[in-house]
Amino acid sequence: MIEEFKKRIIKKLKAAGYKPTKLAKLAKEMEISSQDYPVFKAAFDELVSSSRVILGHGNLIELRPLSGQIVGTFRSHPRGFGFVLPLEPNLHKDLFIPPDETADALTGDIVAAKVITKEKRGGKTLYRGKILEILQRGDSRFVGTLRQTKTGWLVEPDGKNFTEPISIDDITAKGAADKDKVVVEMVTRPTDKHLARGVILEVLGRAGAFEAEINSIIYQYKLPLQFGEDCIEQARQAADAFENAGVEEREDITGKTIITIDPPDAKDFDDAISLEKDKDGNSVLGVHIADVSFFAAPGSPLDNEARQRGNSVYLPGRVLPMLPEILSNGICSLQPGQKRFVKSAYITYNKDGTVLQRRFANSVISSTQRLTYLQAASALKGHKKEVEPQVLELLKDMETLSRTIEMRRNKDGMLHLNLPEVELVLDAAGRVIDARVAETSYPHTIIEMFMVEANEAVASLLDRLNVPFLRRIHPDPDAMAMKELAIVIRSVGCSLPRLPDRWDIQALLASVAGRDSELAVNLTVLRSLEKARYSPQNIGHYALASRHYCHFTSPIRRYADLLVHRLLDSYLRNGKVEEDRLLDLVEAGTHISFTEERAEDAEEELKTVLILQMLSKKIGDVLDCVITGLTNFGIFVRCKKFGIEGLIVTADLGPDEWKYNQKHHCITGLRSGVVLTLGRAVKAKIISVNVAARQLTLSPAEPLVKPPERHIKKTQKSHKKRRRRY
Repeated sequence: MIEEFKKRIIKKLKAAGYKPTKLAKLAKEMEISSQDYPVFKAAFDELVSSSRVILGHGNLIELRPLSGQIVGTFRSHPRGFGFVLPLEPNLHKDLFIPPDETADALTGDIVAAKVITKEKRGGKTLYRGKILEILQRGDSRFVGTLRQTKTGWLVEPDGKNFTEPISIDDITAKGAADKDKVVVEMVTRPTDKHLARGVILEVLGRAGAFEAEINSIIYQYKLPLQFGEDCIEQARQAADAFENAGVEEREDITGKTIITIDPPDAKDFDDAISLEKDKDGNSVLGVHIADVSFFAAPGSPLDNEARQRGNSVYLPGRVLPMLPEILSNGICSLQPGQKRFVKSAYITYNKDGTVLQRRFANSVISSTQRLTYLQAASALKGHKKEVEPQVLELLKDMETLSRTIEMRRNKDGMLHLNLPEVELVLDAAGRVIDARVAETSYPHTIIEMFMVEANEAVASLLDRLNVPFLRRIHPDPDAMAMKELAIVIRSVGCSLPRLPDRWDIQALLASVAGRDSELAVNLTVLRSLEKARYSPQNIGHYALASRHYCHFTSPIRRYADLLVHRLLDSYLRNGKVEEDRLLDLVEAGTHISFTEERAEDAEEELKTVLILQMLSKKIGDVLDCVITGLTNFGIFVRCKKFGIEGLIVTADLGPDEWKYNQKHHCITGLRSGVVLTLGRAVKAKIISVNVAARQLTLSPAEPLVKPPERHIKKTQKSHKKRRRRY
């Protein structure tokens, strides 16, 4: 708990614009309760004793300044320069390293660096440094494409961590061929005069082939593949035991109308819904979640493997499950007509959607029908062929309750960002042939609302029982981020208070709905917020406007949910919660947050690779885009259909002198007066694609700057003269 508070204190001091403050004011700004204050104070004292925080004149708190020598992680840029990200926080941010001062450091290396210059520019203090020593090398294994050149064999690494080619002396050992996707071990680092040298460890397949690209991402992100035999054997035994398992200690609700609603390609159905009226006419929502805790005991091979994986990974065309398929797609999956064990959360609502009562149970169910989101949406629109009468009635009641809950949560300040998900269309060989925006019919919202309510219900119970548990937290945005958001939003032509609250952000998102700027504004809001993560710290969930929140509804694919299930199971069986004294919740939260982010990054990068491969065959095609980023070297635009971002360099913006105004977040043509801002719609033509570097280069398909009127008339006149002459 102390480590979590240390991180929050450091983050708050950095977000406060580096202005000294007093401890009482800091505690108030961080909303530290009287109950948490002793731990907060202990964390602060440790920061002072380790010199990470300075207690100066008048007991003012500040971070120590950047000076002398620092140790940090090096991050290189394709243009040659780089940054050192200090391992210990300081008063200023990353240290800029010019191209001639990077030594031979590569991205991921731990280095010692020295501040060599300090200057003031635009009211800010800027530092430049040089790398003195490489303390620890980063990863030396890379995935890339083997190429035969006039000078020999080279591997062009994938991604942006290391972009220089690696020379290969011998390709015969692994039978590699030109244009193969390979894993290479760097044995000699690059110098000013020579390329890095390496050896091929493994051939993954032909570059561009679907399986090779998936294997490349799996290797690059170190994603787990096969389960150990001990896990498989435990899963088999669990499946056998389940067939004869008794239901005496469970509520038998196999006769109730219960349904699942999932995507069409889903196989791990971990949540099901029932909805009834009580004797007073109130709605009783039943959220029934697969009881994975029954099959995976703490400390067992299955549990250890699930904890290490953290979550399932969903890649285009492939799933890497957290649990063996015997469980995830078998006896844990709530398949229709099959007896399944669940944890049930019953939530009673009045007509206004206010929660009146919550109850929990170990249950056994038999799902009445499995629906896809499209089938559910079609049924709600009056197409009744695919659903039973009782299921149709249930769907209508679910929609009514969901809209009531949604209205209540919106009043409480829940934020909903409209960031369409892109689905890839693959052919039989696994090649991407098209993409489309994923459908977002209202049944998606129905399930989302019910899952949020169930998660909140379980978290509230555990809070009431006063036991530590792994929460899903989303910190409130800091003041600096909100000020910056307000400035950026004004450049888009929208209004936002200097320090917007959640209802101001709600109004902003509603005001841009359906406009060209909607995507850019939603992305900007997202970037101004912190990421949600797992932690035992009780700070609530900002985006959901929830004071107590955890993940409970997806234990087949998330380990955090399984941990919560075990606490709930202890309560249901014993009337009190028996904690796992050996489990470090802070460490577990950090690890699971990492595996979640790793899975998201891997999925996003594979999508990018597959889309870029498709676009590489469409050079010259025009894409409908929106400006999502502005820099001094060009603009970033996002394709609406494919969800991929490309760069239009300044030189291609048009015949003008373009000036980037960082303060007002725009690029202006000094002669034409054309102003480019976030959210502007742009038709962009594909100029080039670099799949290995994940780069898409575009140019305006239509002129952003019109030629001067005089030039047009003169040109037309000269054309007339030519016609007369010939």
